[in-house]
Amino acid sequence: MQKRILMLAWEYPPRLVGGLARVVCAISRELASQGCEVHVVTADCEGTEEHSMDQGVHVHRVKTQTNSQGGDLQTPDFLTWTARLNVGIMQYAIKLHQEKPFDIVHAHDWLVMDAGWMMKSFGVPMISTIHATEFGRNKGQLSNANSLYIDEVEWRLIYESGQVIVNSKHMLGEVVDHFLVPAEKVVIIPNGIEPDRLRCDIDKATLREKHGYGDGPMMLFVGRLVHEKGIQFLLDAMPTVLKSHPTACLVIAGSGYYADDLKQRTAELGIDGHVHFFGHANDKSLPELYTMADAVVVPSLYEPFGIVALEGMAACVPTITSDNGGLVDIVEHMHNGLTTYAGDSNSLAWGILQVLDNPELAEGLKTRARAHVLEHYSWGAIAARTLQAYNEVIEADRARTATPVTVA
Repeated sequence: MQKRILMLAWEYPPRLVGGLARVVCAISRELASQGCEVHVVTADCEGTEEHSMDQGVHVHRVKTQTNSQGGDLQTPDFLTWTARLNVGIMQYAIKLHQEKPFDIVHAHDWLVMDAGWMMKSFGVPMISTIHATEFGRNKGQLSNANSLYIDEVEWRLIYESGQVIVNSKHMLGEVVDHFLVPAEKVVIIPNGIEPDRLRCDIDKATLREKHGYGDGPMMLFVGRLVHEKGIQFLLDAMPTVLKSHPTACLVIAGSGYYADDLKQRTAELGIDGHVHFFGHANDKSLPELYTMADAVVVPSLYEPFGIVALEGMAACVPTITSDNGGLVDIVEHMHNGLTTYAGDSNSLAWGILQVLDNPELAEGLKTRARAHVLEHYSWGAIAARTLQAYNEVIEADRARTATPVTVA
């Protein structure tokens, strides 16, 4: 029987803040291709329609957060913006549910908890995906009011969910240990990847000339420019790499609050001419960056899953990661990638030089990595596992509501 699914997320392409948007987009499209009716309700994005179809997925964007002149409503802080977003999502979701009931609501992270909880009150069973936690992002420190609040909202989302999806063994441990959740309530379903999305028909030399990166070894970082991504340690590793490969360069693709600090650190190290801040990489530029790269580096201090590592591996680029979080589930050291110590610039430099100085090793890593991704991280298999989780939550909810309550 075809399922009618309500998917809630604060970002969805072309609105891209982190990896969550790509995951929600990919799983929604795959579920739609398998016969489900999927409705995503998400935040607005400039230049988009209120309702559109995305490869079989109904995408509804909240257009209620505008001021009297039609521009974005200026909220005093992010938590206020999130609260208003949830009100807007509720308006859309309730209207859609009244037109035709949903079978399940799938909430992605704390930012849509209130809307998901509201739909549960309408009798729709809820499942959630915890992509990351405030506790983990802050290395176990909840030192201010905002962090404490977000942590409480995450707990409520987990508590109200019939089942909780996480993407790695690391995240399972984090959720179970911190929120004291029964392990049987949590299921590991990894993120997937569309490997052909990274295909580029332009050769490396032409692309290097186009972007002005020269013909020396090129290391690539892709992700948000935030402290927990560990980019500062990658910068600190570069002088060691440059001693052996003086024409090498590092391309940093992404944006975030940490950008100015990273640029300052680059200047302090005297490596300005070897580090290029590319800015945000869209779906057109991302395949070009992977095609140009000789190594992808993921030096994260906190990484619940590690989609960039999967992208590098799928794009046949030797991938070097830290030994953190979900990355250890993806990379088998010296087999399909290299693992280095998180927060250790010397270890990162070692990993990069292993790839640059050993062409035979690099070639083997590329071949085995691509095969590993294709075997274990296809969206078709992941959608099938997600549907199984939906069925379990729906059946458990039916059993619960069908059980008569005995009054003493």
